[in-house]
Amino acid sequence: MKTLKSTLFAAIILLLVLPMQINAQDNEPKITLDFENAKTAHQVLRDYTKALQNGDVDKMNAQLHEKAMIYGLGGALDSLNITQHKDYFKQSTDQYTHSITSDLYLPVKVENNWNEGEWLLSWGTNTVTDKKTKKEMIIPYHSASLIENGKIVFMRYYYDMLNIATSQGFTLAPPKQ
Repeated sequence: MKTLKSTLFAAIILLLVLPMQINAQDNEPKITLDFENAKTAHQVLRDYTKALQNGDVDKMNAQLHEKAMIYGLGGALDSLNITQHKDYFKQSTDQYTHSITSDLYLPVKVENNWNEGEWLLSWGTNTVTDKKTKKEMIIPYHSASLIENGKIVFMRYYYDMLNIATSQGFTLAPPKQ
């Protein structure tokens, strides 16, 4: 938890200091934390997160644009479209309950850069509980979501796969010399 808090603090400081340096150069990216659609972006992701906790996969998908792409679920680099996203979370919510705590949301607007758009960054802890065994897995996570016209068009999940694997009984062995 201390590492998560330190990482969040560093990211927020970076995002606050970076615009001052970027705005000094005309051809450099412009990053702002306060923009017209920030509240809408924030609400879209809060609705998505609440729907996950309620096991309401249809409401989760309702926050996604029809051509949304989602990356990083299941520890894979592969992308999921909206139908695959629904299938993934249907299977997950059938087997597990999700409880999100310590969540934090940061709207960021990027202009004049490869990742231009209105983003919502989020951090938190997802406590996943197996409905049959009641065994819990605590999963710190981060997500980055690109929001357009009140819908998520791109989402990337980052979370601790090692934590999940060890919670399921997997172990790491040191490399052989």
